Amino acid sequence: MRQGASLDAIAADGRDVVPTLENGENNEMETTRQLHEDSRTTSSTSSPAPPDNESDFFLGANDSQSSLGVPNIQDMQVTDDECLPAVQRLPNEILIAVFGRLGNASDLLHVMLTCKRWSRNAVDFLWHRPSCSSWEKYESVCRTLNLENPYFCYRDFVRRLNLASLSGEINDGSVVPLAGCTRVERLTLTGCNNLTDSGLIALVSNNSHLYSLDVSLPPPVAGRVLHDHITEASIDAISENCPRLQGLNISGCQKISNESLVRLAHRCRHLKRLKLNDCIQLQDSAVLAFAENCPNILEIDLQQCREIGNEPVTALFTKGNALRELRLSNCELIDDSAFLSLPSNRQYEHLRILDLTFSAGITDHGLERIIDVAPRLRNLVLQKCRNLTDAAAYAISKLGKNLHFLHLGHCQNITDDGVKRLVSMCNRIRYIDLGCCSQLTDDSVTRLATLPKLKRIGLVKCANITDASVIALANANRRPRLRRDAHGNFIPGDHSSSQSCLERVHLSYCINLTQASIIRLLNSCPRLTHLSLTGVQAFLREDLEHYSRPAPSEFTEHQRSVFCVFSGQGVVGLRKHFNRVLAAEESRRSMRATIPVDPPIFPPPGQTFPQLVDASGEDADPDAIDEDDVPEDGSEMVIDTFGLGLHHAAAGTIPVPPPIPAAPQDPPPGAIDPPFVVGNATPSPAPVPQHDPQNHAFAISATPHHSFPEDIPEEAAQPGVSVNTQEPAAATTPPTEVPPIQAFMDMSGEVGADVDPTPPSTTNQP
Repeated sequence: MRQGASLDAIAADGRDVVPTLENGENNEMETTRQLHEDSRTTSSTSSPAPPDNESDFFLGANDSQSSLGVPNIQDMQVTDDECLPAVQRLPNEILIAVFGRLGNASDLLHVMLTCKRWSRNAVDFLWHRPSCSSWEKYESVCRTLNLENPYFCYRDFVRRLNLASLSGEINDGSVVPLAGCTRVERLTLTGCNNLTDSGLIALVSNNSHLYSLDVSLPPPVAGRVLHDHITEASIDAISENCPRLQGLNISGCQKISNESLVRLAHRCRHLKRLKLNDCIQLQDSAVLAFAENCPNILEIDLQQCREIGNEPVTALFTKGNALRELRLSNCELIDDSAFLSLPSNRQYEHLRILDLTFSAGITDHGLERIIDVAPRLRNLVLQKCRNLTDAAAYAISKLGKNLHFLHLGHCQNITDDGVKRLVSMCNRIRYIDLGCCSQLTDDSVTRLATLPKLKRIGLVKCANITDASVIALANANRRPRLRRDAHGNFIPGDHSSSQSCLERVHLSYCINLTQASIIRLLNSCPRLTHLSLTGVQAFLREDLEHYSRPAPSEFTEHQRSVFCVFSGQGVVGLRKHFNRVLAAEESRRSMRATIPVDPPIFPPPGQTFPQLVDASGEDADPDAIDEDDVPEDGSEMVIDTFGLGLHHAAAGTIPVPPPIPAAPQDPPPGAIDPPFVVGNATPSPAPVPQHDPQNHAFAISATPHHSFPEDIPEEAAQPGVSVNTQEPAAATTPPTEVPPIQAFMDMSGEVGADVDPTPPSTTNQP
């Protein structure tokens, strides 16, 4: 940080200013002394003391043998502190408590530049954890630490160092300036793969106060080469110089020998947190040494340690006092024996997290034993434990309200019965993953939707679920609930409703889902931040690609083509996009509904119209949605199965004929209204209706203004519309557009009309 160097520069400049301040204080004291002398020689009520009177007996209490006297400064006991502002009179303990609440380094720097006293009380907070988020800041910190005559000994204030953000630039030479920081408690070097034993040994050699050390390497990534330079020499240096070590993370360091870890376990007996995942060289002897010599272990991570067997797992339980987290993912040698050998008269109530991913040897019997000895498990990961059945789900249900996180992905023997039991007994589940549980149906998801605190649900490749499951999730937590008073009793008649808690929903490869249910889910779950729909055909559209996350580079071409995952602002954008489409369709429907409707006259079969084009041809509405894409679960958008041209054709320009009079009459001039004109189009001449006395049908003698179907059968007529075959009168009314025939169901599920949405077929007859 630059503030350290700048502070020294300011302090150096201020050395010339301090004498000036001291001279000012001396002048003030001289003035006070003169006032003191003046107060002894003056009095407002008494005469001056005689020169021969040297006794001060009567003046001890300002008793000058007079009735009244003015007290002098000595009697008033005036001090300089009473002249200082209130903030300057605060004790150091109060200032430290106030400065400790300033989380911004810039604010702390301004505090240090206020005065020396504030600087002394704030410097510890500013240098407790210097910021090294960029290389420029790191260089500034190193320059300040190497100053010859610093105002403060900054290296003694450094307690935490985190160089993870500079992992690609850190090497042995760049950490040399930090070797003088001998009071570091936490040292984080995550991903610094250019650091070797030489640099690490220099950092830990004089740090007897070190509590936590992280030299882990990230998992290998395609296209990135990681160098592992940490060996047993570094572990031995840690063992000798850091006896107070409590946390060690050496994940991915595969050059560390098993024997050096055994020596570490014997010397660092205060270890509480160990992360040894991806240390494939680790064997049972090292874990047994930690279990024997470090009884206070709280967390231990042994993921990908494939050489670990049952014995060290049992030892971690029996030798430990407060084991809280145990991760054994991909430890393929572990089976039921690791837990069946635990003593029956002891429970491990501290255990909260247990990860047994890919432990194919774990069966229902072993899991029942785990639940019996660890009744307060909160997070249970059983992914790819393929031998588990509904009996395991029944055993897990004994955890009751303690269970918050459950992962049963790829447990294909789990059925609806097991899920129902879990929901009925464990109503505080917040995260549940049932991906690839192919036997689950809508019944399970409907039950899961009733969990009041559900935040994440994984249903990837649950091919049997349909829109009913998604709608159940959308409607979750929207039911009224009774309120409780201060004593926890229900208040009768007082209800409350809360928003859905769902934040992450995984529905990839649930091929039966449609857009309508997802739209309802988006609008009903305002907290939703992640939605995966990979492989769902209804969402593999170009207009939605803008809102989806880019596919990972390591994916194949096929995987990238079906990738569809929305997160963060992508979910917000997807919600707005669908709502805009819905609003546009609703606006179109409203505009058509506001125009008065005159029932059209449908000619009988056999009557043809010239120059007609089918609605699905060239003149069809380009915005019309294919009927195959129309969801039918009660929440679809307004969709018109006829093209716009067909609606105009249905409205037509044929006037409604009045009843046939007794004798034919000539129509009065000017009685025929012009046809209906859309927009600013120039009205075309109205076709003149002609009466055919043979079949009382009408024929169009002029070219029609709109396209009509060539033939509309009688069964296509709407209910309540009849064909009038009487003689038409001259007076007509303006024709209007017919409202859409297809039934519409809005998002609330109310059915607009019970009409067959399939348009009538058209035939051409000579």
